[in-house]
Amino acid sequence: MISTYRKIRHKASKTLLRAPIIWGRHCGIDRNDVMVASYPRSGNTWLRFLLTRILTGKSAGFDNINSVIAELGIHRNALPLLPGEGRLIKTHELYRPTYRRAIYLVRDVRDSLLSQYSREKELGLVWWGNMDDYVLEFLKGTINGFGPWQSHIPNWLDSPLAKRGDLLPVSFADMRRDTQQTLERVVDFLGLEVHPDLIAEAIADNTVDKMRVRENKSQTLHKSTREEGRFVRQGAINGWRDKLTEYQLDLIEQYAGETMARMGFPSWKTIAPKDAAPQLTGTNA
Repeated sequence: MISTYRKIRHKASKTLLRAPIIWGRHCGIDRNDVMVASYPRSGNTWLRFLLTRILTGKSAGFDNINSVIAELGIHRNALPLLPGEGRLIKTHELYRPTYRRAIYLVRDVRDSLLSQYSREKELGLVWWGNMDDYVLEFLKGTINGFGPWQSHIPNWLDSPLAKRGDLLPVSFADMRRDTQQTLERVVDFLGLEVHPDLIAEAIADNTVDKMRVRENKSQTLHKSTREEGRFVRQGAINGWRDKLTEYQLDLIEQYAGETMARMGFPSWKTIAPKDAAPQLTGTNA
């Protein structure tokens, strides 16, 4: 479990107290910097690990990733890896005019939700009585300080960045299915010339198994004794199918269905019965 201080800080991050803090974290962003943006638990860390290996030739670790592709707020010393000494900076925030260019990673809301629930439960940050309650709060946007998934995505995809061609949307599913081609698109967007062999080497260096070894070796990352609570999970596509109930899936589509349809994420009702979610309506999961 994490400390009481971190629990309090987590709660404060969802209140009005975060506004001046977030403003301060955006100081020092340069016009040549590129944001690596996403809603939480959408594959952002994996992408940062891959890009670190591609652009530096060195393997990323959980204890040193922020010295290469840093999180927003601690980005001052991130490596200038891009043209014009630009940096890659991770953010989960909504779009801001401060951002000049960005890669935006999108994952199915159902998989992001499950991944976030499992990790927060492991860290002792889940106070809701059951999974039904958590799903509802997630969809209302009260789980974290970034708002609901279904608002976060159009906020970025309809931003001025997208309208002027300075936003590259990246599907997590595409990145899993054809990592090579997806990364070639990313480095091209960054204005870099990278040999395909270097991208292939980065992919081989950042498999789930190898990232889990680094997770186990980390001196700073909270480690879980449970499979579901690990930071590095399986990166599943449609992993929600056997874990969310019909009630929960209907609730998700009630709130997020429009954005799901826009992004091409199918309704659970269109999936063959043998692959569908459990036929349950209870309140625990």
